[in-house]
Amino acid sequence: MGRLFVMHLEGKVYSCKHCHTHLGLTTDIISKSFHCKHGKAYLFNKVVNVTSGVKEDRMMITGMHTVSDIFCVGCGSIVGWKYEAAHEKSQRYKEGKFILERYKVSGPDGSHYWVTHDAHVGGSDVDDV
Repeated sequence: MGRLFVMHLEGKVYSCKHCHTHLGLTTDIISKSFHCKHGKAYLFNKVVNVTSGVKEDRMMITGMHTVSDIFCVGCGSIVGWKYEAAHEKSQRYKEGKFILERYKVSGPDGSHYWVTHDAHVGGSDVDDV
């Protein structure tokens, strides 16, 4: 395996809950009104230290999207997904944006989000914007 280059972010940072690799800044959050099968999810304009998986079409609450899972470069854990394409015109603002699942990351203060009984179970991509 080659040398791993990891970007260090300054400021309030969300990081991988397993290995603490920096993933995104609070200033890059577009919306906190998304949900996934584990509960809350945040839409980010930009994230770092991730690799993208295979593109695939997924039916989500807001329609069909082409997405790819994103993996932490530090430990390989799935931390969310990237919107590659939206099939509905009204959802195109998500293209090129990233979802970090709150359950899979540590907050800026080091806190973890735990799945609760009221977590949205089912599809993902609920957008209350």
